[in-house]
Amino acid sequence: MSIRTIVVDDEKLAIQGLQLRLEPFSDIEVIETCANGREAIRAIKTQKPDLVFLDIQMPGFDGFSVVKGVMDVDPPLFVFVTAYQEHAIRAFEANAVNYLMKPVDEDKLADTIERVRQRLAEKRSADEAEKLKDVLAEVSPDSLETLGEDGDAAGRYEKMINVKDRGQIFRVDVDTIEHIEAAGDYMCIYTGDNSLILRETMKDLERRLDPKNFQRVHRSTIVNLDQVRQVKPHTNGECFLVLDSGAEVKVSRSYRDVVARFVH
Repeated sequence: MSIRTIVVDDEKLAIQGLQLRLEPFSDIEVIETCANGREAIRAIKTQKPDLVFLDIQMPGFDGFSVVKGVMDVDPPLFVFVTAYQEHAIRAFEANAVNYLMKPVDEDKLADTIERVRQRLAEKRSADEAEKLKDVLAEVSPDSLETLGEDGDAAGRYEKMINVKDRGQIFRVDVDTIEHIEAAGDYMCIYTGDNSLILRETMKDLERRLDPKNFQRVHRSTIVNLDQVRQVKPHTNGECFLVLDSGAEVKVSRSYRDVVARFVH
């Protein structure tokens, strides 16, 4: 299956150079190129690509503005392309698949394409599972109830997570996890008195945790609801959750329904 791709850069030579480097990857299909952020937003919303290679430093709408501009639709995967190392952290905060430095290194590009393939495979697998669940709910609702009764659904969630960090393997009891923050393909796991780095996507980790206890409160943050001791309202419909350790985690407006369970 082809990976429908858009390349965005305000330098024509940069677009041409990246297109040449993408030619060896037979599953990458460049369906459009854009010279600025406004064109990119319009193309993403109309073409609905799987992947966007996005220059960060552009006049007017920069790369991060493009990402914000398409959050009202199902966003594609983003790979940031930049000549400036200092943008790397913000790229990971934007949950990009990866960021590439100009000029693009062929080995790093190959590694990035492999990450993209894995992410898309995970997304398609999850989408297929949701479709199957919807069909079951329509034609045989009792089958879903039975699934919950026999414990098969609850039993698949992890009780312990193995985390390889700093050359050691840590066994983490999920009940001790306060919150988890995404940084690209890495997860920062906070347990109140410790923090560990796990190489895994947020979607994968989220599927391993019981949603009764672990809920997304921000595009890049998961919180253990059992560790919440206070809700502090903030401006613009946002709020902060105060955890048992005293740490504060922001809840974005998109996830306000998570907070609702604390006010009844």
